[in-house]
Amino acid sequence: MVLNDPLGDMLTRIRNAQMRSKSTVMTPASKLRGWVLDVLAAEGYIRGYEAGDNAAGRPEFEISLKYFDGEPVIRELKRISKPGRRVYVSVREVPQVRNGLGVSIVSTSKGVMSDARARVENVGGEVLCTVF
Repeated sequence: MVLNDPLGDMLTRIRNAQMRSKSTVMTPASKLRGWVLDVLAAEGYIRGYEAGDNAAGRPEFEISLKYFDGEPVIRELKRISKPGRRVYVSVREVPQVRNGLGVSIVSTSKGVMSDARARVENVGGEVLCTVF
């Protein structure tokens, strides 16, 4: 299966699994997906993830979703920079999500990080997605 937007596919799988109140969701593995999942886990939006292989021997991530009082912790998961339209920002333009209650995930020259860490590191980059 060929995907034009692998990161968008992973975010959609997470949204769909949370709508069905699933505890885990599987997604094909890649370096970028792993880095984004590292940020989501560090910010407390998912319990964690584990790398493994599917039946065909291809690498996969099993993402453990997080719930609070029966409601998903992630209320909104939105892809910002898409393959057809990349969104780049400087350090002064890194967006805040809901006045700092949410997180923007930014791909910088120093790696994939949250918006707060990008401001501390004084780097801008491509805004991958926002989470609230």
